[in-house]
Amino acid sequence: MTAVKYDRASQMQIAKTEEEWAEKVRTYLKAALKEADVGYVELAKRLKKHGFKDETEASITAKLKRGTFTAIFLLAVLAALEAEGVRLEDL
Repeated sequence: MTAVKYDRASQMQIAKTEEEWAEKVRTYLKAALKEADVGYVELAKRLKKHGFKDETEASITAKLKRGTFTAIFLLAVLAALEAEGVRLEDL
């Protein structure tokens, strides 16, 4: 999987608040999951292979609904999706 790309015309400016960052990253991850055709159950299985033994569909749902999670979780999700990377301009 490559980095998720968005139409530049629809991109928002760089986030200015913590809430804006949370929304941008949450939206990005949900789009990456959709593009990869990976649901939360499958993501939980993949994360277990990356050492996240306690992740479940419910815990992933809660994190993405809140939009707050650790950078480690973000990187593990990208690894589980075999993403090549993420660019700030794509957020």
